[in-house]
Amino acid sequence: MNIRARGARAAVTVLMAGAAVAVAAVPATAATPPADPPAFLEPAELPPHPSSDWYAGPVTAGQPDPLPMCVGEALPSTASHRQYWTEYDTGALQVTVVERSTQRAREFAALIRADLADCARTMMERYPDVTATQKYYGRLAVEEGAHVYGVHTVAEWGASDINLLSVGRDGRTVTIVKWGQMGTFEHAQVADFRATTVTAVDKLH
Repeated sequence: MNIRARGARAAVTVLMAGAAVAVAAVPATAATPPADPPAFLEPAELPPHPSSDWYAGPVTAGQPDPLPMCVGEALPSTASHRQYWTEYDTGALQVTVVERSTQRAREFAALIRADLADCARTMMERYPDVTATQKYYGRLAVEEGAHVYGVHTVAEWGASDINLLSVGRDGRTVTIVKWGQMGTFEHAQVADFRATTVTAVDKLH
């Protein structure tokens, strides 16, 4: 075989090898599509209001403004949120964070739980004119679990508000749900909010 023939055969071999690498690389990329974003609550899935429908804004990237009580400072910029409201003084919020791994999500959920467990004390330290009390409404058996808390605040000028908050996790996704209105623990729709939390965690993925 002459030099020109050997060179041609070598060139063809290199081209075929390169083509094989390129063809082999395509299925690997196509086989790992990005995961669907977590689903958020629909208005009808919130605790029913006796005199109004619920309304919702769009799912929005980033931290909500204002930040939710007690857990706002822990929220990363990668969070997504959705605001809800009624025609009266009742509102709600859902915030969802997708972490890079299940372990990071587990640690983030534990951080939020610790913040919620200490919420009343935090509120009184931050706002000296506010008295706060709280209750723990237990763990919910949904996906990797969810926890529900209630916080009642009374301001010196007379405002009295009740808030229910929950945090739950499904794999590497953590969601926080907040519901609030004027009132006391007697006005807290705990059973309905627990059902809303189960729905929120169930529909993440």
